[in-house]
Amino acid sequence: MESVIQIQTVTKSFGQNAVLKGINLECTRGESLVIIGRSGCGKSVLLKHVNGLMHPDSGMVQVFDRDLATIKGRELNEVRKKIGMLFQSAALLDSLTVAENVGLGLSEGWQHSRAEIEDIVEEKLELVGMAGTGELFPASLSGGMRKRVGLARAIASNPEILLYDEPTTGLDPITADLINDLINNLRKKLDITSISVTHDMTAAYKTADRIVMLYDGVIEYEGTPQQIKNSGNAVVDQFINGRADGPIQVT
Repeated sequence: MESVIQIQTVTKSFGQNAVLKGINLECTRGESLVIIGRSGCGKSVLLKHVNGLMHPDSGMVQVFDRDLATIKGRELNEVRKKIGMLFQSAALLDSLTVAENVGLGLSEGWQHSRAEIEDIVEEKLELVGMAGTGELFPASLSGGMRKRVGLARAIASNPEILLYDEPTTGLDPITADLINDLINNLRKKLDITSISVTHDMTAAYKTADRIVMLYDGVIEYEGTPQQIKNSGNAVVDQFINGRADGPIQVT
C-alpha cells in the first residue's frame, strides 16, 4: 500500500512539558487511522503536525513525500489543499452563513468563480445531509449540525486526507453515531485517507481500520479494533474499559 503520511521520530515539548517523545507512525492511502488516549496525551498536537500547523522539535513529518517543516509558500499551500480538517468545535464563523462558512476556503487561494463556489458548497452540504441550510447562521444550528457543516467545509476542496479532531465530542450518542456513519460514508464515496483523534471508543471501533494508543508521549499499542479489544496490555485495557484503577495515573 502507498504511504501518504510518514511521522518519523517526532518530538514536541512545550516548556518543560514533553508531549511527544519520539513518535513513529505511517498511514497508507485509503486507510482510516484512529488515535486514542487520555486528554492531554498529545493526540491533537500530533494531528496538527500532519497539516503543518505545528512543526516538531526534532524528527520529520512527511505528507505526500514532502517534509512539512522545510517547504514554504506555494509548495506548502499546495500540500495543504489536499488536507481537510474538522476541528473539535467545528470552528464556524458566527458572522457568516452556512454557505459562506463552507465556501470560505475556496475563495482564498483558489481560482473559482462565484457560481462555481456556490455549486461546490451546495454539493458538499448535500453530501453531509445539510442541503437547503446555506442561508442559516451557525447560531441556529445544533451541535451535530455544526459538525456536519464543518465537515462540508473540510471536504470542499476535495482533499485526499481528512483529519478529525474529536469529531463526536459534546454530541449525544445518536448524533455521534450519525457522525460516525458520515465519516465512513465519505471515506467510501471520496476515497479519502483519514486520521481521527478521539477518546470515544465507540467511534474508534466503528470508524477505524487501525487504532493507535498514545501514552506518556509514545505509542503504547497499535492494532485493529479487535486486537485493541484483546490486547492484554494493562494500559490499553484500563483506557478502553474506562477504569480509574490501573497503570494510568489518574489526576
